[in-house]
Amino acid sequence: MRRRLLWKLLLVNIVPVIGVIVLVIWLAIDQLAADYFMALMTKYDVSPTDTHQMFLDAVHRYLIWATLAALALALLLSYLLTSRVLRPLSQMVAATREVAAGNFSPRVQIASRDEVGQFGEAFNRMADSLERVEGLRKTMVADVAHELRTPLTNLRGYLEGLSDEVIPPSKATFEMLQDEILRLVHLVDNLQQLARADAARAYLDRRAFALHEAVEQMLGLYGPNFRAKGISVETRFAPGTGAVTADRDKVLQAVRNLVENALKYTPAGGRVAVSAERVSGGIRVVFANTGEGIAEADLPHVFERFYRADRSRSREAGGAGIGLAIVKELVEAHGGRVGAESSGEETQVWFVLPD
Repeated sequence: MRRRLLWKLLLVNIVPVIGVIVLVIWLAIDQLAADYFMALMTKYDVSPTDTHQMFLDAVHRYLIWATLAALALALLLSYLLTSRVLRPLSQMVAATREVAAGNFSPRVQIASRDEVGQFGEAFNRMADSLERVEGLRKTMVADVAHELRTPLTNLRGYLEGLSDEVIPPSKATFEMLQDEILRLVHLVDNLQQLARADAARAYLDRRAFALHEAVEQMLGLYGPNFRAKGISVETRFAPGTGAVTADRDKVLQAVRNLVENALKYTPAGGRVAVSAERVSGGIRVVFANTGEGIAEADLPHVFERFYRADRSRSREAGGAGIGLAIVKELVEAHGGRVGAESSGEETQVWFVLPD
C-alpha cells in the first residue's frame, strides 16, 4: 500500500508541477526571449533567420536537460521525504492486521509531530485501550469463574455429605448452606447492577432532587451497621450543594455502594465523613474513612471491575471488587467523574455530578 500511495503522491505532486513550470518557461522563451533576440539581430544588421533557429534549438536543448535533471532530483528528494512521512502508515497497516487477529501488542513508531504523527499517536492510544480492555475482560471472566466456583464447590461438598449421611443435617449446616447461597445471590445481583450501570448511558430519568437528602437517606439506612461497629459518621454539606438534576435512583445506587464501601473498610471505632462542595462544573461529594490506606500504585485501578488492592483478602472481607466499578459507570453516565485519594490513615473516594 505504501509503495502504491508513494508513487501516486509523487506523480500527482511532481510531474504536473514541473510540467507546468517547463511549459511556462518554454513558451516564455519562444515568445519573449526569441522576440527580444530577433530585435537585437535586426538592430545590428545580422540575418536573424538561421541565428534565431540556432538560438531556439540551443535553449530548448538545455531546457530539456535541465528539466530532466530537475525531475530526477525532485523525484529523489520527494521519494525520500514522502517515504519517511508514509512509514507510520505502513506500520499502522501491519499493526492493524495484528490487532484484528487479536494481538494488541504492536505499536507504531512516531517520527514526526505532524498529522501523520498525530494519527500514529491516536492509533497507539487506541491499541493501549484495546489491550487494557482485553486484559480486563480476561481477568473479569476468570474472577467471575472463581467467585462462582468457591460457593458452588462448598455447596456441592456439603450436599454430597448430607446425601451420604456423612454430615448430620444440623441447623448450623443449613445456615452455612444458606450463607453460601446468599453469597451467590449477592454476586449475581452485583453483576446485574454492573450490567445496568453499563446501560445507564442509554436512558437517564433526569429530575431535580436534593442530593444531600439522598446521601443522608443512605447513611440513615446503614446507621445501625455503623453503630454496631462503633463508627462515628459526620456530614458537611456546603451551601449551594443541595439540588442536582440527575437520575435519582442511579445516584442512590452509587451513594449506596460508597456507603457500603466505607462501612466495610472502616475499622471498629473509626470515623466516616461525608462532605459536598461546589466545584467547577458540578458538585463534588467526598466519602472519607479512617483505616488502612490504599497503596499509590493501586489507586488508579480501584474503579476497575473485580480489582482488589489486597488479592489475598478473602471475598467475605474484601468483596468481589464490583461496587466502585458500578459507581464509576453510573457517575460517568451522567457526564461526571470519579476519583480516589489515600494517605496512611485515611482514604477518600469522591465523585462529581454536573449541575
